[in-house]
Amino acid sequence: MIPARPLSLHHKATAPAWLAMSATAVLAIALSGWHLSAHALDAGKPAPEFSVQGGNGHIQLADYKGKLVYLDFWASWCGPCKQSFPWMITLQSKYAAQGLQVLAINLDSKAEDAAVFLKSVPASFQIGYDPKGVMPRLYDVKGMPSSVLIDRDGKILSLHAGFNEGSKAKIEQAIVAALGGK
Repeated sequence: MIPARPLSLHHKATAPAWLAMSATAVLAIALSGWHLSAHALDAGKPAPEFSVQGGNGHIQLADYKGKLVYLDFWASWCGPCKQSFPWMITLQSKYAAQGLQVLAINLDSKAEDAAVFLKSVPASFQIGYDPKGVMPRLYDVKGMPSSVLIDRDGKILSLHAGFNEGSKAKIEQAIVAALGGK
């Protein structure tokens, strides 16, 4: 173990200048366009509002106030997305009566690609379409699939990236807990 050395007077005098330079550097990085999320997507924060075209009109987060929302982002080219759809169908069926609503937002630029996907894996939950990719920026989506669990008051409970056997159990546990253990 190396003993700590006391700062010399010179170091003590320059510490505030160093701190000011660090704050300036952080501000410069933030303003230069480096990725610092403009939307704080932390648990307990309000989920960003959205409105996207759905199969039967517009889908808006505000319409699901009072429901637990599992918001999924997917694309037709995503292999794990194809695996997640049957599981989300099961979730919707299993927990709808307790207040769960699965909303799956397609991010394909061509509607035909989503239609082909949905013919092979039909959904029993709401599908929205965001071909311009506005929502991934709102929700800071970094990969496919990604999902956000939103509580009955519109606040973020958790964020998930990817999909596999381990994530299924973890997400379902979070859903059951948010529904009050029912």
